[in-house]
Amino acid sequence: MSNKQIKMKPGRGQSVFAFCVGLVMTLVGLVAVIPTMGIFGVLWTLVAGGITVMHGLNAFSDKGIPTHEIIIEEDNHATDRQVFKEDEGEEEAGGKAEARLKEAKRLYESGLITRGEYENKRKQILEEL
Repeated sequence: MSNKQIKMKPGRGQSVFAFCVGLVMTLVGLVAVIPTMGIFGVLWTLVAGGITVMHGLNAFSDKGIPTHEIIIEEDNHATDRQVFKEDEGEEEAGGKAEARLKEAKRLYESGLITRGEYENKRKQILEEL
């Protein structure tokens, strides 16, 4: 399997809003928080400034800074499965049966069904194969 990574940045509208909020928070930090809170005010203002810069780049430039990452796992053997189409139905049924068996076992182990109900369901799934 190989992974494919996709990086995304927020939409322009969201970034413009966050940029405006960041500007206000930076100004509040400079005018009110630094004079009253000291070192905490400096940290506040730096964080607000960082948020403002990041969202400003995302809102007003094409480059921007991605804030989300999606990883897609790809199966390298997809072409092998396409060659053996007659086996595809059996593999799919086997996979579904395995998932149903695991679900039945989970229900039994969590106490949601009795031992007899679990055995009946297990027997039914195996007969369908």
